[in-house]
Amino acid sequence: MGGSGVLVCFDIGGSRIKAARSPAPGVIEPLGEVPTPRDDAVAFAEALRPFIGRAPAIALSITGVVAPDTGRIRVANIPGLNGRPVADDLSAAFDRPVWIGNDADCFTLAEALRGAGRGHRNVFGVILGTGVGGGLAIDGRLIPGAGGYVGEWGHGPAAGTTAAGWTVPRFTCGCGLTGCIDTVGGARGLERLHRHLNAVEAGSRQIVEDWRSGDAAAARTIAVWSELVSGPLAMVLNTVGSTVVPVGGGLASAPDLIAALDLAVRERVLRPDTGPILKVAEAAEEPGLIGASLAGHAELGLG
Repeated sequence: MGGSGVLVCFDIGGSRIKAARSPAPGVIEPLGEVPTPRDDAVAFAEALRPFIGRAPAIALSITGVVAPDTGRIRVANIPGLNGRPVADDLSAAFDRPVWIGNDADCFTLAEALRGAGRGHRNVFGVILGTGVGGGLAIDGRLIPGAGGYVGEWGHGPAAGTTAAGWTVPRFTCGCGLTGCIDTVGGARGLERLHRHLNAVEAGSRQIVEDWRSGDAAAARTIAVWSELVSGPLAMVLNTVGSTVVPVGGGLASAPDLIAALDLAVRERVLRPDTGPILKVAEAAEEPGLIGASLAGHAELGLG
């Protein structure tokens, strides 16, 4: 591998690392994947080495938050990297520039430039996966913020305590707060609500299937979920002014569920209704790699 302007990209998950060659912004050529060394920063770097070759620069999407002032990363599921300036570490190890960004930010950039956000200046990307995440891109560039926390609408005590006529407790979140949208908005949150409201254990996919079939318990859960999630999301859109919200993550595999959430959001935003705002992500197959490619080429001066 080599050549001026060729970037090597990585999508770093808690269990697997995906690699790709990127000869141009947003263009990826998969190179394979390996297990993620979770507890050792040196072993982590060595896992990347076989893919890098002579590529002049490296870009990573990772399930963590990078502080822009220090470069240190907060990543709960890869403890060997937590608190380290990972971009600096890798740059020193491989003697070439490195860009690293949050996976939700990379998703948002991929959608803004190559997916459902094409043609929109202001794009707020939303992840409804295991939990809730997001990112903000304006004019095709990611918006940074204090501590790297931009688009993290899933955290903060914003969830309501009543919805669709039902009382919901403020569940404790993994971030240490209570009442976060993350506790009710993602797949695990949907399951938590179903258990609380109906005293029934079911996976998120089964809940959605039962909702489609007209099951009363599932309908109750989806109604409460929709109201709890749509209010805070509408507030975010009133604040940042995004005209489209690409939605990724496991729950986005149910377009009818996202359509129902879109209707609830549009009932709560201030601007006149101009049609759907929430759209199922189009760059969903490899958003981390595509976003890393787009950001890496731009931020590292490769084009």
